[in-house]
Amino acid sequence: MSMNFPIKKAQPKKIINKANLGMDLEQMINESNTYYLNNDIAVIHKKPTPVQIVKVDYPMRSKAVITEAYYKTPSTTDYNGIYKGKYIDFEAKENHNKTAFPLANIHPHQMEHLKNIIKHGGIGFMIFYWSHYNEYYVMPFDIILKYWNDSYIGGRKSIPYEVFKNHGYIIKEGYLPRLNYLKVIDEIYF
Repeated sequence: MSMNFPIKKAQPKKIINKANLGMDLEQMINESNTYYLNNDIAVIHKKPTPVQIVKVDYPMRSKAVITEAYYKTPSTTDYNGIYKGKYIDFEAKENHNKTAFPLANIHPHQMEHLKNIIKHGGIGFMIFYWSHYNEYYVMPFDIILKYWNDSYIGGRKSIPYEVFKNHGYIIKEGYLPRLNYLKVIDEIYF
C-alpha cells in the first residue's frame, strides 16, 4: 500500500539586504550626527518641523492625543549646524526609482533656502539614498540647481542616476559613524 502525500511547491526565496534592515536615511544621519557630536567633530541637528496644534483629546489624563494640527510654515531643510567653523545646511532625500530622481520631490522653498545659505557663505547640499542600488550620495547644490533651473525652461523633470554616478560623491556606509558624510564634505569643500 502506497500513500500519496500532497506535494507542496517550493516557494522562491526572497533575498533580503540586511545591511539597512530597519534603518532609514534620517535615522542613519541622526546616528552619524550623534557620533560627530560625541566625538567633538561637528554640531549638526535635525530641524524640528514647526507645527501648530489645534485640537487635543484627553481620553485619560496620562494619554493626551493630538487630533488636529497643521504646519505653521513650510520647513526649510532637514539638518543644520556647524562644522570646521562653517555653517552647514542640507536636505536628505530617499529615492526608490532606478533611473532618475524626480525634481518634484524637492520643494521650491528648499531650493530657495539652500541658495540663500550658499549666497551667505554657508555650505549647502543634499544627501540622496538610492534604495535600488543601496547607495548614498552627497550632491553639491550647483548640480541640483542646474537641473532645477533647466526643468523650468522645458528641460528634464528629473536628475538621471548617471549624474549622481558622475558628479555626486558616494558616502561609504560604516559602523561609526554610520554614514560618514563629513568625510565627503571635506573632499568637496575643505
